[in-house]
Amino acid sequence: MRSCYLAFCVALLVCFLTFPVVAQHTHDHDGLHHWEIPSKDPDRIILTFNGDPATTRAVTWRTDTSISGAVAQIAEATENSKFTENAITVNATTEEFDLGLYKDNNSLIVHYHSVVFEGLKPDMLYAYRVGDGDEHWSEWIHFRTAKAEYAPTQFVYFGDAQNDILNHWSRVIRMAYQTAPDASFVVHAGDLVNYAHRDYEWAQWFKAGGFIHSQWTAIPVVGNHEFMRTSQLRPRTLSIQWRPQFTLPVEQGLDPKLHETVYSVNYQDIQVIVLNSADQLEEQTEYLENQLKNSTAKWKIITCHHSVFSPAKGRNFQFARDHWKPLLDKYGVDLVLNGHDHTYARGHIPVRNTDGETSGDIGTMYVTSVSGPKQYRIDDEQMKAYATDGYQRDKAGEQTQFFQVISVEDNTLTYVAYTVLGEEYDRAVITKNFETGKKTLLQDAE
Repeated sequence: MRSCYLAFCVALLVCFLTFPVVAQHTHDHDGLHHWEIPSKDPDRIILTFNGDPATTRAVTWRTDTSISGAVAQIAEATENSKFTENAITVNATTEEFDLGLYKDNNSLIVHYHSVVFEGLKPDMLYAYRVGDGDEHWSEWIHFRTAKAEYAPTQFVYFGDAQNDILNHWSRVIRMAYQTAPDASFVVHAGDLVNYAHRDYEWAQWFKAGGFIHSQWTAIPVVGNHEFMRTSQLRPRTLSIQWRPQFTLPVEQGLDPKLHETVYSVNYQDIQVIVLNSADQLEEQTEYLENQLKNSTAKWKIITCHHSVFSPAKGRNFQFARDHWKPLLDKYGVDLVLNGHDHTYARGHIPVRNTDGETSGDIGTMYVTSVSGPKQYRIDDEQMKAYATDGYQRDKAGEQTQFFQVISVEDNTLTYVAYTVLGEEYDRAVITKNFETGKKTLLQDAE
């Protein structure tokens, strides 16, 4: 019997050693779509600015935890595949991230990887890819660096995506890409998602944009929906995904809570100042004035989530009108891009002479827009009341998903709003005298 028992044990051991091993089942992926689940292959690849846009670019991506030694490669693009022979490899910074910090996410650990490409040539088309340096790579992806000097530029701006993103925002960003495929960058003016920490929504946002996120350089703006509690016992905080998934400029002089939510991008003599209209507004007022006071840019653009001139009923960003608008007037800001109100409104501040009559020149143009399916009604009486602040409404819209394409060339800024169908809805052209700062407006008005 003993010999039979030993033979049986040996046979079991042989079977165990030779039979394919099946990984122990875990519940980390239960209920997830395949496009939510991290793997060895890079996903959620996105370009952002971090440094001089003419010589640097940042890229961030995600994998599972088996990839710890991630890299990115970059080369000047050529008409054939031989550019790969000259590719430079850059080691990535890797951050471990626990999705389970938010109670409604699967308890899943992922790795975010980031690289800042430095020492690039201005106005150069580059090809880059990200991966593990071995078998698991992204495709090669193109982007072009900014010119070192003032030159024609085009960019895209979206209001809130926020709700039912994969179903209803996908066609907006894709139509925008069809309309302006060579856009230099894209402004996402807050409320990219509805529930700040819910990874299912971030997965939708990345899937909706697909390769566009990895090719258009993003300027993401935080909205009120990028803040929420991770649990009922904890305070409201910035989306736990925000800093791991976007590699953004850090303004060292600001409170660390504002890092990567308040920053400035200078692109070919266009300055885009990003503000966080959901938190610590007073501290940002000093930052805003310092940025504007020291700016030599030909065009100054401000973007924050909350609308300075709120078109929707029950909305009011009084702080911005009291504290930020005077600075925009004083330093000649050209354009303000907002979201939040789930409607469309464009207006401007006319310049008045000493008799109170309009001179024909304009101050700042203000836009509120929405790209997602959630829609509100415009409060006409509220909009009329803004006349006491010098505001004049020029165009409005409701129950429509929009995207905007903004082009700068010579002394003109051309703003065009399109519906999700790709049809032009609104157009305004600002012509500016760079010596005097005076501006005139040619527009399609109501």
